[in-house]
Amino acid sequence: MTAASVFAMGGSGAASPQVKDRVSEDEWRTRVELAKCYRLVAHFGLTDGIYNHISCRVPGKEEHVLLNPFGLLYDEVTASSLVKVDLEGNIVDDPTGLGINKAGFIIHGAIHEARPDVECVLHTHTRAGLAVAAQTEGLLAISQPAALFIDRIGYHAYEGIVLRMDERERLVANLGEFNFLILRNHGLLTAGPNIPRTFQYMHVLQQACEVQIQALAGGRPLTYMSPTAVKEMQTAFDRSDGLLDWEALTRIADRQFPDYAN
Repeated sequence: MTAASVFAMGGSGAASPQVKDRVSEDEWRTRVELAKCYRLVAHFGLTDGIYNHISCRVPGKEEHVLLNPFGLLYDEVTASSLVKVDLEGNIVDDPTGLGINKAGFIIHGAIHEARPDVECVLHTHTRAGLAVAAQTEGLLAISQPAALFIDRIGYHAYEGIVLRMDERERLVANLGEFNFLILRNHGLLTAGPNIPRTFQYMHVLQQACEVQIQALAGGRPLTYMSPTAVKEMQTAFDRSDGLLDWEALTRIADRQFPDYAN
């Protein structure tokens, strides 16, 4: 089956009831939430064609992960089209027959394997993210969105396209216990305890990068936040769970692209 034929069938076509009937209720709910996340990432313009992944563990099957089939755009992903793989990227269930971008999964598989507390991993190649990833100083403490990440974001040096399995160890070490990672000259990554929180992390990180690029382009002296103010913002953010935001985003998804739940 080609990506074009899958899309022509509405993302999953006749596969939808078959997939829903053969997975647990918990897995189906996760599939719907993950497909929604793909659509929202597309909605906010954080995509890079058919590349990158948003991965999420299968409930009750910690060694299995769901992610997008290789060839579909993010706004074509549905609950039924998601592929199930093990932590090495081996196919467990592929409703579309498209497979995955296994090289791209090296990053996700490494984090899921090393961090049992992480349920979802989101990686992007946005222009603002790439621009900040190319700057020596990294993310600057110059905006409220940036405050969330100051002193608790990792940096991973660029080693070329992530194809070598030995890079996994260095990547995981650079992430450490953080939930945020800037891959130098490459992009952004967030890892969280669930899909809503991981999306929220990326949404805020993307905003911080956009503000930084625009502020630097202004060519004027910058005002930096104090460590005390940064800590206050982090404490306030950490008290929230992001679920109210996710409910609002769900209304966007349900109105504009309801087929994600197929």
